[in-house]
Amino acid sequence: MNKIIVIGNLGRDPEMRYLPSGQSVTNFSVASSRRYTTSAGEQREETEWFNVSAFGRLAETCNQYLTRGQQVYVEGRLRSRTYQDRNGETRVSLDINLTEMQMLGRRGESSDQGGAYESGGGYGDRSGGGVNEDYGNDDVDDLPF
Repeated sequence: MNKIIVIGNLGRDPEMRYLPSGQSVTNFSVASSRRYTTSAGEQREETEWFNVSAFGRLAETCNQYLTRGQQVYVEGRLRSRTYQDRNGETRVSLDINLTEMQMLGRRGESSDQGGAYESGGGYGDRSGGGVNEDYGNDDVDDLPF
């Protein structure tokens, strides 16, 4: 099983483009930070950056509603790749193929707003009422919860 969940802030506004097949693709980056104290009592913060790619309706939703600095929950499949940077150094990139996204709000705002969006084209509230592509597009109103 290959699944990753990241909560972080968008590092840049999403950029949408179209594949030759006509399918939409949106790319953006997410930074996830953690603070910790060293054994010497020094406060430190480390940040991991993830490149995120969304396809289809989920790509269109991300492009329409997400903005730089906004806190977001992303879930998907993790891919790592190596590449050469401009200086010829080998770098590693952590890429996420998005399957679910949830807007948690902007920096400094309440996280009570937003909704969950899944790659199956469905959406729902934060209680998990979204439609999953594995189960079809059943009407969300018919769910017993």
